[in-house]
Amino acid sequence: MIVKRCLVILFACICDYFSCQTQDIMGAENGTNLNVLYRNEATGKVFANTRGYGVSFKRAKHITEKTRSFYELEAQTLKHPKEVKVTGVAQDRKRFVYGKLNSVFLLRGGVGFQNTIFSKGDHKAVEVRYSYAVGPILAFAKPYYLQKTNNFRNELNQPPVKFNAETFTRDSIIGRGQFTDGLSEIKIYPGVAAKFNLSFEYAPYTNLIRAIETGLSFDYFPKALPIIARNPSENFIVTFYVGFVFGRKWM
Repeated sequence: MIVKRCLVILFACICDYFSCQTQDIMGAENGTNLNVLYRNEATGKVFANTRGYGVSFKRAKHITEKTRSFYELEAQTLKHPKEVKVTGVAQDRKRFVYGKLNSVFLLRGGVGFQNTIFSKGDHKAVEVRYSYAVGPILAFAKPYYLQKTNNFRNELNQPPVKFNAETFTRDSIIGRGQFTDGLSEIKIYPGVAAKFNLSFEYAPYTNLIRAIETGLSFDYFPKALPIIARNPSENFIVTFYVGFVFGRKWM
């Protein structure tokens, strides 16, 4: 799926950003001095939430010893809680979601602050942080196309069509259309996003970042997002997520 490939490419770019900085990876005193204050941080994150999965990039700077300001960019898929995939009976046997109206991809931007609750007492300890951010969000909704037929002996001759709750039945669908179907019909839904999270940083060196992060995202769209037929379009979406954070610090 193209969306999955885009997320993989974005994740690879984030990894490449850090790999290109190897000349400074050990930093001051090989990252062993707990008293060194690194003023800059850059991190990448891969995460899964209650409605999808995604990747993000964050750039932070220290304001005080325990407070950082940051900006971030995040991309993720968005699924409806009632989505259930069924294997089609067409020759390619592509799985499809009955009743789906749009495939949705989210792009979030944000600025915020991160604060340290508990600092590391030694290299084997865990640093606990919390952060919050607000910013714009864009939802890209691409119409979901299906292969439909009334005659299974001629199943592949039917062009893909968008789901119609009035004329479609589960038995009339034999598979999913191509990803390219509906690309020219993408609609953009702008909105506002807010996030709150806790992170648990456990890297063995003070200039590296390895953390488990968990938190909540709140997304509001003035114009509601239609995803599944016979279900209300959504203006306000709340998701819980867990992710792995990796990165580095420098002076």
